[in-house]
Amino acid sequence: MNAHYEALDWLVFGAYALLIALTAWWFNRKKANTSAEYFLGGNAMPTWMVAVSVLATSQSAATFIGGPDQGYQGDLSYLATNIGAFIAALVVAQVLIPRFYQYRVYTVYELLEQQVGPKAKRRAGLMYLFGRVFASGARLYMAAIAVAMILYGNIAPSSVIMATLVLVVIGLAYSIFGGIRTVIYSDVIQCLVYTSAAVCVIVSLWLAIPADFSTIIEALQNPGPEQGSKLALFKFDLDFSAAGVFNMASVLTGFVLLNIAAFGLDQDMTQRVLTCKDARSGSRAIMLSIAMVIPVMFLFIVIGLLLFVFYQRPDIMLGATEWVAGGAVAGANVGQFQGEKITVFMHYVLNETPAGVKGLVTIGIIAAAISTLNSGLSSMASVVVQDIYRPWHEKRQRQQGDARKEDHHYVLVGRFAMLGVSLALGSMAILCYFWQQYSQMPLLKFALSVMVFSYSGLLGVYFTSLFLGRGSEASVLAALIVGFVATLLMQPYVQAMLLPSPWQFNLGFTWQLCVGTALATLVCALGRKPEAAGQALSAATNQSTNNPINHEVRHG
Repeated sequence: MNAHYEALDWLVFGAYALLIALTAWWFNRKKANTSAEYFLGGNAMPTWMVAVSVLATSQSAATFIGGPDQGYQGDLSYLATNIGAFIAALVVAQVLIPRFYQYRVYTVYELLEQQVGPKAKRRAGLMYLFGRVFASGARLYMAAIAVAMILYGNIAPSSVIMATLVLVVIGLAYSIFGGIRTVIYSDVIQCLVYTSAAVCVIVSLWLAIPADFSTIIEALQNPGPEQGSKLALFKFDLDFSAAGVFNMASVLTGFVLLNIAAFGLDQDMTQRVLTCKDARSGSRAIMLSIAMVIPVMFLFIVIGLLLFVFYQRPDIMLGATEWVAGGAVAGANVGQFQGEKITVFMHYVLNETPAGVKGLVTIGIIAAAISTLNSGLSSMASVVVQDIYRPWHEKRQRQQGDARKEDHHYVLVGRFAMLGVSLALGSMAILCYFWQQYSQMPLLKFALSVMVFSYSGLLGVYFTSLFLGRGSEASVLAALIVGFVATLLMQPYVQAMLLPSPWQFNLGFTWQLCVGTALATLVCALGRKPEAAGQALSAATNQSTNNPINHEVRHG
């Protein structure tokens, strides 16, 4: 199943390579010289650009590959999860974003330092780093496996490693000098590239299907005997298994929690919001990003719906001039690529896409991967520097009587941190290559569920601290551990090792998040907030209230 590129494809590659080279040079021609510029973009990023960056971060290579898979296997119900996203965005905009700006934080975990203490901040940051290595590494793996298939014609370990290295090097070239500002600029361009690729695939499929609009709609409404409509948007059945994660009960519970964590407690996305000039602009950016997610998500699901007609409705396709020999392709996974199960979308890309479109899809996958990778590099570097290294370095300076303020020093450390993070993500992507061999979970659900490991504990800690006014540094650590362990114990492969078959259960990742969050909240609430933290919080509040400039500009 080698992908054979034609002259038009190579022309597309050349144009994209030129675009990457020119934009990387343009974005990095002005280096960030202060930590506020490097990690916060000087609080001067336009709202619409931040919104697109949040969109590009959330719609990763997992969506580019897994979205069509969802449309092919299922229906439109994944779109309904945006209801949970809107509810979560309102909570984040009203509760968290104003506090982040009020206390002038670089990372979301600095809020815990005000609420509980410095150890709580450091431990939450470490939990985020752990979860983000898994999540971003998984997304990088998905992109690398697709790029290896298309560029090298195989998925041998050497090809996957080379594809991973290519993506990591491009991501570093974009972000290592300019920081978050260049990441946001890059996200806008990469988002435009991969959405354009999706539109071209839709047009290609539409032209290949010899039927009018009404016939295609009829085929999707009546896909086959005992099959529900593939245009169904809302599911009201109560199913707690992995197959029912897109029903409305799950949307209004687990997906609300998932998006509160993603938009408010995950530095990967929240860092972009903190680059706006004030809390109001940051809140608008979040709401705007969710409004833009819906049509973009819809594009990728439509690809899957059209692929269903293309492969599963020979009664329609037999009217085409050229038809795939052998009739319909059965199952959600279409054959194998050197032993690796591939999605119907990758099958179509490798075998059916016309010249030019194949090249555009290839760069679309690369663009989605670069956007995701850039996000992880910048956000993880900011946590490493601000939450872990900076407190240690400043304490060391005080002990040595060194009064120098070395803000540029933290920018340099941030660049080294980016290099280290890129190595960690690349290593995780390669590890995922072997991990995924033992899992039958669809790609989209796999990537989403990975973050539950860290989100459960983080949600419990923040809910307890903000709404219950409780939590100590010890109970924060215990809650983070309980959230992680509880989620781990609910994984099928762990149950298979620890429990007899009659005791094993199938619980969707959204419900795992609900259970893990509830347990982490109970554990964290056992601790009493230190008096010193309450006094520091009161002092910070009074300082912010008395200084209106703090609401506009943070950290100079």
